[in-house]
Amino acid sequence: MKKIGKQTFKIKDDVFIRDVYTIVGAKEGEGPLKDKFDMIVNDDLWGEDSWEKCELKFQKTAVEKLMERNKLEKSNIDLLISGDLLNQITSSSFAARDLQLPYIGVYGACSTMALTMGLGSLIIDGGFAENIICVTSSNFCSAERQYRLPLEMGGQRHMSAQWTVTGSGAVWLSNKGSGPRVKNVTFGKITDLGVKDANNMGAAMAPAAYDSIKQHMMDTGVNYDLITTGDLGTVGKGIVNKMFIEDKMSIQDKYDDCGTIIFDIEKQDVHAGGSGCGCSATVFGSFLFKKLLNNEINKLLFTSTGALHSPTATLQGESIPGIAHCIGIEN
Repeated sequence: MKKIGKQTFKIKDDVFIRDVYTIVGAKEGEGPLKDKFDMIVNDDLWGEDSWEKCELKFQKTAVEKLMERNKLEKSNIDLLISGDLLNQITSSSFAARDLQLPYIGVYGACSTMALTMGLGSLIIDGGFAENIICVTSSNFCSAERQYRLPLEMGGQRHMSAQWTVTGSGAVWLSNKGSGPRVKNVTFGKITDLGVKDANNMGAAMAPAAYDSIKQHMMDTGVNYDLITTGDLGTVGKGIVNKMFIEDKMSIQDKYDDCGTIIFDIEKQDVHAGGSGCGCSATVFGSFLFKKLLNNEINKLLFTSTGALHSPTATLQGESIPGIAHCIGIEN
């Protein structure tokens, strides 16, 4: 059996993370990781006539540049797995249309990077593919338009609100070569503590992060050098730490959140930190993956967190469910 414990799948054959390509916008390019991204785009629309088309271009370019850098032909890629925040995952679907690769589109909100990597790892481990590209993206302006208020309305941002990362990350998984290996994958359960405020996504997602990380640790027993969540920001990160402390399982000394890593919280006026599919994707590719390559850490628990928020459902009185997926990565 490749399943261990309640929710975790053990990757028995080699699944290597061969390379990651990251693209970000101007604000992300001014943050603490500015020297680590592969590409920084300073034009908010990048020559396109809408935010949504710009996001599509981010995702498509990330895949093309990843393939170009590694001399990969389309015939080498068995599958493209991708998703984003927009209705009908249009950025992913239209990028896949242009890329002309076999395609699976998924929706996990901001948990999409870990979700695609988890699915890709299982498919390769099952012997169904040799090379898979996993990609996701988000754009500050397109996300604000869909989930909160269009920017032209000039709405006041709450202090608990987060700044959706404009960026894309593409990951090449393969059963050949070298690099950090995916060893364990835990797909999370939806948790819902009744948060209804679209300006407080960190609080909505934090219980899911706690639940998935705790389950992964119980299932695997692995002692990780670093544990990261995707985009909880300062609010959600504090809640996760509090929940583990109350459970007498403190992870505070080796835990961080991509939403607090990508921006300078004090200087960049992002309120509670970063969010969006592009948050964990670009931090993983520019920062965490390189820590593994440089042997600064040898065992990483990479967890992407998502708020499965629907504006329509919220207007009907529904809450915001949370989800989190964990990828155990080792050198």
